[in-house]
Amino acid sequence: MREMTDDNFTLTTFYASWQEYQDRIKVALASLSAEQLELRAAPGLRSVGENIMHIVGCRCYWFIVFMDEICGEEMKVYAPWNELALEMKGPIPTASELAMGLEHTWQFMADCLARWSPADMCQSFPDEWDGGVIERSRAWVVWHVLEHDLHHGGEISLILGIHGISAEFAG
Repeated sequence: MREMTDDNFTLTTFYASWQEYQDRIKVALASLSAEQLELRAAPGLRSVGENIMHIVGCRCYWFIVFMDEICGEEMKVYAPWNELALEMKGPIPTASELAMGLEHTWQFMADCLARWSPADMCQSFPDEWDGGVIERSRAWVVWHVLEHDLHHGGEISLILGIHGISAEFAG
């Protein structure tokens, strides 16, 4: 990971480190077989592949559905991945397809982040929560997607480690 100093610290530092984390996940994915993508920490929990599908699908949900960002056709293929992962049914895409999902959704998010101003980051959207409606800012959504990626990336690392496969995503 990049070293931060007072001279070069910006939000872009976080985004670059987030992308680096994702790139490490993609490297770990590249060597996994179809059988390894189906590994789980325990029965009833998501597999490695389902966790990647969940990451990709959640990115689509928050950016495209929740914040209504306009996307191209290549992104729409990933929209159902979250539901498929949550149901833990159906085939898991190949490692290269999962990596492509990470890359396409990353590029989409990065394009949004590069375009949004500080005022855009303050724009809020209504969200149903705990029986009521609250406002979620773009900044909150970005943070939520980042921490979601980190959480499930850690879960993937744990699953692989349990099964004797080395995968370290943090530098």
